[in-house]
Amino acid sequence: MRTSRSLATTARRLSTSLRPCSTPSLVRLGAAARTITTSRPLRSGAASNPAMQFPCLDALETRSANLSSSSGPEPSYTAGETQKYHCREPMVLDWGGVLPEFTIAYESWGTLNADKSNAILLHTGLSASSHAHSTPENPAPGWWEKFIGPGCPLDTNKYHVICTNVIGGCYGSTGPGSIDPGNGERYATRFPILTMEDMVRGQFRLLDHLGIQKLYASVGSSMGGMQSLAAGTLFPDRVSRIVSISGCARSHPYSVAMRHTQRQVLMMDPNWNRGFYYGKVPPHAGMKLAREIATVTYRSGPEWEQRFGRRRADPSKPPALCPDFLIETYLDHAGEKWCLTYDPNSLLYVSKAMDIFDLGHENQLAARARRQQRTQDMEAGVVAPAEGDAACSLTLPQTPYEETGVHTEQEVGQFAKTGPPKDLVKGLAPLVNTPALVMGVASDILFPAWQQREIAESLRQAGNHNVTHVELGEDMSLFGHDTFLLDLENIGGNIRKFLG
Repeated sequence: MRTSRSLATTARRLSTSLRPCSTPSLVRLGAAARTITTSRPLRSGAASNPAMQFPCLDALETRSANLSSSSGPEPSYTAGETQKYHCREPMVLDWGGVLPEFTIAYESWGTLNADKSNAILLHTGLSASSHAHSTPENPAPGWWEKFIGPGCPLDTNKYHVICTNVIGGCYGSTGPGSIDPGNGERYATRFPILTMEDMVRGQFRLLDHLGIQKLYASVGSSMGGMQSLAAGTLFPDRVSRIVSISGCARSHPYSVAMRHTQRQVLMMDPNWNRGFYYGKVPPHAGMKLAREIATVTYRSGPEWEQRFGRRRADPSKPPALCPDFLIETYLDHAGEKWCLTYDPNSLLYVSKAMDIFDLGHENQLAARARRQQRTQDMEAGVVAPAEGDAACSLTLPQTPYEETGVHTEQEVGQFAKTGPPKDLVKGLAPLVNTPALVMGVASDILFPAWQQREIAESLRQAGNHNVTHVELGEDMSLFGHDTFLLDLENIGGNIRKFLG
């Protein structure tokens, strides 16, 4: 056994000769450590390495502290001046909930002609406001600024373009942050579960108010592409043609899974408080993470390879657990920029409406039956479900998930060859006489191109002989799902050609 003095001498030699991350030195250090620990530690309580710094968490905590000390922590979710339509007639929703009254914020461009036959209803994506294009009241560029205007794909010399903020949103339309006329308090998570079809029915209440009996076209991308299909399916006699870009006729598991993950990280933020955070510190950390997850799905791998590669923000510094690679700093910026500009509860409700979207015939029948039952209950004097009743909520199943079997490659291949489900073909049958433009992007991972092919094929099998299907390969666009926001030439050009 070595003496304490010789141990100390060995330790000093090791500490002066070791080089960081040198494998031989680490081996020698491990052997020495085993020897040393048989006697006593050299320095009681001394760490082997300094603690890592986390400036990203420091910034987040500072923001929370500033919000906590402010007089009104809840941000004002606005996007500038809009027009407002307030409907005082109740609307029964697909899952049994009721909005006693509601407001829809909207903006419009171009002039409505004398017989009101040139109106185009433009549907938004999940987080967009009605501000698709600048207006005199709000000159800031809109989210589709280059697509709307004189000579643009949505030509305001020809068409009167109307864009709304969806019900459930937070940019002026009734949503979870609105006041419930029943008790004078914010709805929060007392807001009822919504569907895409509920949002569309609200939009057509607005069209009734404006005296527009029939649309020249229903146009939408992403979630808006889902709504555009729903508008034509629900109101086939009121929609002359539809444009659905990077959308779907039914949500598929991958997109459901990604939105589920976003909701989970948001709901796990202690500040979410089961939705009752209004007047308090909002769950901005959860919102930031949710947006970062969403941003991963909006763009494509090929584009990011060209744009970021494996480059780090500062290669001269050692790696960090905070944003370090350029792609990490980009995601961090995207989340930080957005986390206080959209109501977290609206994200939950609107994204859930996307998940349960299914234009299959059986689903439409079931929703119709629920609405009829709720209407009958109201006529019989049943004003609202009892406290704790799950009639207007989606709950966990009584039994947990169990694997039911594994599909073989042959089974999966055979399933792919069968084409769209007959139930979906039947559900889209109301569009048999409606000209349709369906566009997809090969690099889109959130709404993959097979979903747009499924829409087009379902429409054709339903008997629609006027379906235009366009798919942009990676040689034409590497922007993934966000292509509909960026590609004026291909997306805009095909819209212009289709509308005439």
